[in-house]
Amino acid sequence: MDFVVSQILTGLSLSSILLLVALGLAVIYGVTGVINLAHGEFVMLGAYCAWMLQTQFGWGLLASLVPIFILIAILGWLIEVLVIRHLYDRPLDTILATWGLGVMIQQIVRLTAGGELRYVQMPPSLSRSVNILGATDSAYRLFVLGVALALFALTWFIYSYTSFGLKLRAITQNRSIASCFGINSARAYRLTFAYGAGIAGLAGALISPLKSVSPEMGTTYVVDAFMVVVLGGVQSLLGTLVSSGLLGEISGLLAYYSNDTIAKALVLLAIVIIIRFRPQGLFAQRVRA
Repeated sequence: MDFVVSQILTGLSLSSILLLVALGLAVIYGVTGVINLAHGEFVMLGAYCAWMLQTQFGWGLLASLVPIFILIAILGWLIEVLVIRHLYDRPLDTILATWGLGVMIQQIVRLTAGGELRYVQMPPSLSRSVNILGATDSAYRLFVLGVALALFALTWFIYSYTSFGLKLRAITQNRSIASCFGINSARAYRLTFAYGAGIAGLAGALISPLKSVSPEMGTTYVVDAFMVVVLGGVQSLLGTLVSSGLLGEISGLLAYYSNDTIAKALVLLAIVIIIRFRPQGLFAQRVRA
């Protein structure tokens, strides 16, 4: 029983990180249709903001979460206004533009903060271990899991039960018809891109005590996020939740019997096989007109 519970907790810890990183990507693509290759850099910037606020201003991680979300959301809003809004319905151009933005952000961070590894202190109140059915797990990892689920619930509520979410669903189904009914799609796109970027920044801040912070850290996370979103169905929030849970548990189990590298390779192979026979992902996507 101890082994089973320990493996489940390990998988849930991995799943929470995948959900945090992939949720913002799923939101942005699901509404705007933009494949944002700079998403990993939003995660990286969130981690560096946590490090800077802690080392330069003495802020604890918990106190920094809301300011980090706001800062990265503002950056996402600016990028959408200055670059992305000119490239809608041009997928290859958006891929190149967001990839170029990601490279630029990496180099700016390297020039200003340096290329060496940075570390963020875990909140002292969450640094203890918690015993669950004979297995132990970090209180901070459980906190991250709780935040990930809370963010998913908030996003689901906004998308499903608010007037703004109704407008987003209308735009997703048919942008032209939605505009005929007076829905401002440009404003909805800006707010969606800002929200998705803010979630990515929050993910980076929460991950920073668990992983070392570096300019390249976002590259790995954006690959994992794309795997989650593609497997779940590129426009399905529920698919993102389910696929992050599945990939986290499977990766944790495979890593126990082999190592992280082999586990990731096997998970990627499984995703390729699933997509081969079910290209729409686990949950059927809605067509964006």
